[in-house]
Amino acid sequence: MTSASPQPHAGPARRTVVAAAGAAGLAAALTACGSGDNSSDTANTGSGSSGTGGSTGSTGSSQSSGGSAGGTALAKTSDIPEGGGKVFKDQGVVVTQPAAGRYKAFSSKCTHQGCAVGSVANGVIVCPCHNSHFSAEDGSVKKGPATQPLPAAKITVSGDEIKLA
Repeated sequence: MTSASPQPHAGPARRTVVAAAGAAGLAAALTACGSGDNSSDTANTGSGSSGTGGSTGSTGSSQSSGGSAGGTALAKTSDIPEGGGKVFKDQGVVVTQPAAGRYKAFSSKCTHQGCAVGSVANGVIVCPCHNSHFSAEDGSVKKGPATQPLPAAKITVSGDEIKLA
């Protein structure tokens, strides 16, 4: 008499199925942590003085003297307070004026968990979700939990108009 296995092996082991399901769940969780809906309202807060003047800086901004360069019109220069800024939720950018006549632009998506930054005042861009602070001058992290700076965005300043490049 020969003995045969009572149940033939017909599919993947339970351990394999559980591991695959766990990996799929982890991938979904990591994807969710890296994205966010930037649906907060536009904020225009704060004013202050950083004390130094100068022309438009090269990081995240440029200035042109010609007519109407291509790009989405964001604001008038008078709309961006010195030492403060304005969040443009629909365009996904925040524009700052760290010093008189110098305009900078950065992604409005916080590098911590993808929330939209909410305000700019006294040279600091603030994310309302976990209170990360970023420099209005260069987008660098001033206070965590964020560890990466806000990426620079390209703008052009022509006369009194600021456009997304």
